[in-house]
Amino acid sequence: MPAGFTRVAAVDCGTNSIRLLVADCNPATGELLELDRRMTIVRLGQDVDRTGRFAPEALERTFAACRQYAEAIRGLGAAQVRFVATSASRDAANRDDFVRGVVDILGVEPEVITGEQEAEYSFTGATKELAGSDAMARPYLVVDIGGGSTEFVVGDDRVRAARSVDVGCVRMTERHLVRDGAVTDPPAEEQIAAVRADIERALDLAEETVPLREARTLVGLAGSVTTVSAIAQELPAYDSERIHHSRVPREKVREITEWLLHSTHAERAAVPSLHPGRVDVIAAGALVLLSIMERTGAQEVVVSEHDILDGIAWSVA
Repeated sequence: MPAGFTRVAAVDCGTNSIRLLVADCNPATGELLELDRRMTIVRLGQDVDRTGRFAPEALERTFAACRQYAEAIRGLGAAQVRFVATSASRDAANRDDFVRGVVDILGVEPEVITGEQEAEYSFTGATKELAGSDAMARPYLVVDIGGGSTEFVVGDDRVRAARSVDVGCVRMTERHLVRDGAVTDPPAEEQIAAVRADIERALDLAEETVPLREARTLVGLAGSVTTVSAIAQELPAYDSERIHHSRVPREKVREITEWLLHSTHAERAAVPSLHPGRVDVIAAGALVLLSIMERTGAQEVVVSEHDILDGIAWSVA
């Protein structure tokens, strides 16, 4: 490991996916050398919005991924590990079962951070490497569209305002796009209208504390946004390098969102860059992104593969 670097491991456990980053970080230079980055769809937040509890099968899927991550962390010899849990873990009555399982497997207690902390880590992860760039005008609006919540952060070198609201691709899908236990294929117009109304209310809430329309560059994070970029580029497979810092115009986001909302499960599943675990929830996630662009007037979104996971790694380093 080069001088000045610390090897750290960061785990981000969200509503839809759990992700690992093992990296060598140099706080003095702002360099992050990635050793292992992976993502597993575990749908930890399955039915939490309805029941208020983690489902036993969702916990087991999450623990199975944790066991794989523990092996990778040991193999790379990361000196410090931080495990951050987000939206679903704030909502579940039986979160003690989740905490005990993670401690048994990884030896660290999951930190259930606030939406505001989540926003700050997302902002740091997404913008630290942009610090010396003149290509993107400030202030930035960083939006992290997760499974259960969306974080909004406005800032330049530092966070000026942040807010987390309870709209995400899984929560919106389960709340409005499910009938008789299955995702409607495709959803009816009144279901889509209900999702839009929920998103608009959430944007009203966000605007109470975050000046969304003052930002000059919109930076989008997380799977819904990166998947929209992959679809826009017609990638034959998901390709992080081509997605990172790609730019997607608002009209292209609108076109993709409309197609996703009116397509069948089979049509979405046939998209080569779309992860199987996102097939049922990507339409709602894309609609969140489009609604944000319409509200703020953003003509394009800059897509970042660096997000809360990188921010967590920096917080350890």
